Amino acid sequence: MKKTIQRRQFLKTAAAGAGLLILPSRIVFGANTPSNKLNIALIGAHGRATAHYDGLAKENVVAICDVNEEHLDLAAMKFPKAKRYVDWRKCVEQKDLDAVVCCTPDHVHAFVANWAMNRGLHVYCEKPVANTVEEARVVRATYLKHKDKLATQNGTQRHADENFNRIQEMIIDGAIGELKTVHAWGNRQLPRPGYLPAEGKPPKTLHFDLWLGPAPLHPYNPGYFSGQPGANCLQWNMYWDFGSGQVGDMGSHTMDLAWNALDADLPTAAEATGDPFNPEVTPVKMQATFQIPANTWRPAIGVTWYQGGAMPESPTGCVDLNKIDHGAMFQGSNGYLIASFKDRLLFPYGANTDMTYYKHRAADQLLPPVKNFQQEWIDACKGSLKTSCDFDYAGKMTEMMHLGLVAYRVGKPLQYDGAKGQVTNNADGDSLLRRQYRKGWTLNG
Repeated sequence: MKKTIQRRQFLKTAAAGAGLLILPSRIVFGANTPSNKLNIALIGAHGRATAHYDGLAKENVVAICDVNEEHLDLAAMKFPKAKRYVDWRKCVEQKDLDAVVCCTPDHVHAFVANWAMNRGLHVYCEKPVANTVEEARVVRATYLKHKDKLATQNGTQRHADENFNRIQEMIIDGAIGELKTVHAWGNRQLPRPGYLPAEGKPPKTLHFDLWLGPAPLHPYNPGYFSGQPGANCLQWNMYWDFGSGQVGDMGSHTMDLAWNALDADLPTAAEATGDPFNPEVTPVKMQATFQIPANTWRPAIGVTWYQGGAMPESPTGCVDLNKIDHGAMFQGSNGYLIASFKDRLLFPYGANTDMTYYKHRAADQLLPPVKNFQQEWIDACKGSLKTSCDFDYAGKMTEMMHLGLVAYRVGKPLQYDGAKGQVTNNADGDSLLRRQYRKGWTLNG
């Protein structure tokens, strides 16, 4: 017994001294240890999940979970030793897990992420991290409670493009002077009349009730599953019960262009306009404006999201913003910075068009490249716990975007207390920050 205690104490001391990390499965991790692999559960094993296959194959995928058993068959070809599940609630209880990768439909993301973190598991969750304001707040709060132990990453992998770093540097370093307003937009348009009617019966391999999960009961229709692998989300994410339309889809990527440069906290106000409200389907066309508080290097500013044909006005006739499918525009006291995911255009104007006020940083002061998004998270699980889009960063951005949908539904300007998570001037708006779930489903399990 004395030797056992001494050995345990030695491992703890050695791990602390060598920068190693003991994960929930009790494996000691470090750069040169032979057991330097995570035990991972892949929840949602097909579609978007296939983009994770090769990277995860370098680790130990010990569990795969999908409501469609045919998808499990395909995933098992890549991960033949993994245990199979159709219910993610049972999957996260597997005792040897270190981490979870969540690729489920949007309305289940916050549930999987929160349950996993409550069990001490690192989490990579595809965007968006939540489907309501309250869900975003719960996921963020759970992460912050465990941030000294867990690595999280939101699957906005475009963030790894170097253009994100260069934009951030130019805004903070004053390439357009003092920042005044920010605009971000996406022009994808997917009109839907309403929920699909009952049609046929689910195949025996599809556990449709588990696919619905916490959402209200809806009849089965094969149309929800008719998209191409990796893009099937376009068949269901426009419906309120399953997704948040473009706010959660390309909005998660495009607003990230702006959010990464803003060093922003939660908004203090929001208002939105758009298509006539449909209780079943999110709007195609919408414009939502948020008031963002000041920080140490910029004043309070307005940030506006546009989708489905709504667009900001171009600063000049020689730049057609409509030709940028998804982009962001920063307006400052001395000019504009216009960006797509890959490119950026600096457009000076006013008295300082000579640009003498702007001193760009030296090469050795540039922000370092972001790794492959999945690999950055895997490395963080084994050591630093630091990622580019953790659930604090992503949670606040997602909360803001969902507040825009609440303002759209209410049709009135909202005042928002970000500390308490409350709409302070409209009871209807406050009630829409959250939703009811089907009996038997709890967010904070």
